[in-house]
Amino acid sequence: MTEQQQATGAIPAQPSPPAPGPWADYLAAAQRLDEVRRSASATSGEHQATVTTARQELSIVRARLAAQEARLTHDLAVPVGELRPFPADLEVAAQNAAGGPAGALAALQQARRTAEAADALLIETSPVRRWRPWARNLLIYGPFAAVVLIVQIVLYLVAPKGSLPTYALLCGLSMPVLAFGLGWITIGFVYGGDDAEPVDRTPIVGAVACLVPVLLTCMGVGLASFFTQG
Repeated sequence: MTEQQQATGAIPAQPSPPAPGPWADYLAAAQRLDEVRRSASATSGEHQATVTTARQELSIVRARLAAQEARLTHDLAVPVGELRPFPADLEVAAQNAAGGPAGALAALQQARRTAEAADALLIETSPVRRWRPWARNLLIYGPFAAVVLIVQIVLYLVAPKGSLPTYALLCGLSMPVLAFGLGWITIGFVYGGDDAEPVDRTPIVGAVACLVPVLLTCMGVGLASFFTQG
């Protein structure tokens, strides 16, 4: 803009379209070519973005399917052959892939949503891991056996010297039986509930647990007598 135009505030005249002829045709062709180039560039960018997103979705779906396969085969003992896709599934996947990156991306997004729904279903239907009966019952038999051991130690310390065999005989016979019976009743009360299936009380484990204090007491008394006599 010249100084005179700035002083007067005049707006410069817009260039008039070229007169019809070869030059006008050339400019029109150049404009159409530029529009085609811009459209192709935009399409290429969208195509590349779709491909990148599809690859990300594919990685997510693969990771989810691998985790689900490991869980189904190891935790739920599902045969591996039942987790493989059927021919109809492969045909549908091939049709979606033939639709280009956009079709493949839509199919992968649907697969991811299906995998997420399957994860939620597995969490809801997964069996609760329970302790084995013998380990569970030790939580009941163990405290009663510990009480037997403590009582025997106290009786050994407070009992007169002459009456020690009598106390040992009474405690060794009665207290383990009492501890076993209390543990038996407690297991039925705690783990029985309203189930029709009988509770596994693992009597052998309970008997061993309740007899261990007697054996420990006998060993302690024997060692004490040995060192005292020595």
